[in-house]
Amino acid sequence: MTATAAITTTAPVAEDWRAGGFALYVHWPFCASKCPYCDFNSHVSATVDQSRWLEAYRVELARIGREVPGRVLNSIFFGGGTPSLMAPETVAGVIEAARVVWPFANNIEITLEANPTSVEMGRFRAYADAGVNRVSMGMQALNDEDLRRLGRMHSVAEGRAAFDIARECFTRVSFDLIYARQDQDRAHWRRELSEALSMAVDHLSAYQLTIEPGTAFGARHAKGGLKGLPDDDLSADMYQDTQEICAEAGMPTYEISNHARPGAESLHNLVYWRQGDWAAVGPGAHGRLTLPSGRWATEAHRAPGAWLDAVERLGNGDSVRDLLSLSDRAVEYLLMSLRLTEGMEISRYVGHGATLPQGQLKDLIGLGLVTVQGDRLAATEAGRPVLNGILRELAE
Repeated sequence: MTATAAITTTAPVAEDWRAGGFALYVHWPFCASKCPYCDFNSHVSATVDQSRWLEAYRVELARIGREVPGRVLNSIFFGGGTPSLMAPETVAGVIEAARVVWPFANNIEITLEANPTSVEMGRFRAYADAGVNRVSMGMQALNDEDLRRLGRMHSVAEGRAAFDIARECFTRVSFDLIYARQDQDRAHWRRELSEALSMAVDHLSAYQLTIEPGTAFGARHAKGGLKGLPDDDLSADMYQDTQEICAEAGMPTYEISNHARPGAESLHNLVYWRQGDWAAVGPGAHGRLTLPSGRWATEAHRAPGAWLDAVERLGNGDSVRDLLSLSDRAVEYLLMSLRLTEGMEISRYVGHGATLPQGQLKDLIGLGLVTVQGDRLAATEAGRPVLNGILRELAE
């Protein structure tokens, strides 16, 4: 289909979140150790008063529930940090508190992130009994030397054992791998990825190692350390290898960094990428809530102590609440939805007052980087590796 400006209407903007659904994100900020590449809001603490934290989560859920009552909850995601350091009773209490506030969808997805070092059979069975039905394992590498370089506290053997335990307890298990690591070449990555896919995994997140400011790796890199990182061309080749190998294994890409067997896609992340709404509780958690006054971006106090104090004293852990303009919403939808293989609905984008630049769109179609079919615009297989460039063109 050629570029066209014919679509100019959409459903009421106030109800736009329904196209993506409604989710809950719960941030547990504590880890056993800080990985050198990690720029997430995570902290090492010797002791944690879990009953106090559970009560704070309950207060936050009740507060947000009063703002958006009666919604059907599609997913809950325990992220971190290392949520598998949470006591099963804490996880169960959060799930029950959410159930009191919102009705659960029949197929609700409840995911908990786990590191192999914090896994044991009894703990995982307790999470399953609490209602968790999906686990995301932070494997990161299937090479002991690279695990050491990444600051991971588990070995490959421990990771495999943890994965087997998870498979016994949960019907859905995902794990993360990092590629473009120091001294890694395509042959090693292809073997490692094939090995990972042989482990009966149904969802895989494959992330290119990025050196973030403010991390131990960032400081080391600035001083000329971290030798042997692949250059851009080699990293791009590894990305293409990932697409090819995962597709051949029956796990095609459905988002830039995520692969799944049909039906095993992450429902929670789809809420983000399809611009649904999500409540967010816990230190540093970011949320999106559509209220009668508009769609709001929320952000909680980042420091665990500050968040806990604000919830206990004020009954509100948020530090920021910004009203998003229609333009903000349009750009956010463009940036998030085009990460998906399915792409974006043009009518939703235009409904926020945005327009697609017809000249650039025609050029991108001609180059084979995007397609337009009916109401849907998507990046092609050739376009996804250069998505940032496509977004710059279309956002104009």
